[in-house]
Amino acid sequence: MEWGMANRLAQLIQPDGHTLFLPIDHGYFQGPTRKLEEPGKTIEPLLPYADALFVTRGVLRSSVDPNNSKPIILRVSGGTSMVGKDLANEGITTSMEEAIRLNVSAVGISVFVGSDYEKESLLNLAKLVDDGEKYGIPVMAVTAVGKEMEKRDARYLALACRIAAELGARVVKTYWCEDFEKITGGCPVPVVMAGGPQVDTELEIFEFVHDGMQKGSIGVNLGRNIWQNEFPVAMIKAIRAVVHQDATPEKAQEIYDGEKAGGTKKS
Repeated sequence: MEWGMANRLAQLIQPDGHTLFLPIDHGYFQGPTRKLEEPGKTIEPLLPYADALFVTRGVLRSSVDPNNSKPIILRVSGGTSMVGKDLANEGITTSMEEAIRLNVSAVGISVFVGSDYEKESLLNLAKLVDDGEKYGIPVMAVTAVGKEMEKRDARYLALACRIAAELGARVVKTYWCEDFEKITGGCPVPVVMAGGPQVDTELEIFEFVHDGMQKGSIGVNLGRNIWQNEFPVAMIKAIRAVVHQDATPEKAQEIYDGEKAGGTKKS
């Protein structure tokens, strides 16, 4: 692997081989998302516990302090919204030259396997990989987003992740599901978890994160499960313990409860 590519991946994936990405890119298709209305305020207390931020260039420039940041994964796909006809009809919104100017560690793009725009999104990924390899910038493919989430099972996710890896993605972001080992076992590049099923308790989040880590994920890319929690710092500390310290779900719950008791509730 070329030095620049290897160096950027090393910024993202920690020496233990694991990572905790904090995505705050939701506004690119959702607008002002609950508890992410002011991104700078949301991430400020969470940054010390994240290994990288996943963000658009607009929010990066306006809301992230260049003197106090973490490695950046730049969201470079978009062009659709929640009120539009089809979220899958995305294009590449940010050039690789812009990514270089912003000194990012990686770029991220969504792919919509099985949608009406499958071909277009996969060719977008392939082109982005071509540009990224030229400059030593890794590409993270984001699978199973939008309406595709209805098909979120191991067979579908394994298919989508393998295709993304075949097209050259260096990292794949996908959702946790039952039989998660079928996804990681068939994907020759690192897999990070974007989330899991809708759950009612923090313990259930710790459980699926722990399960995914045991079954081959290198880490998480969790946003709303962290910053929409009433105690986001407690939440990210607990999840970080699962990712980097192999904490059990029960231990993570203890960390969460202890931090919550001494923390400040998010308004």
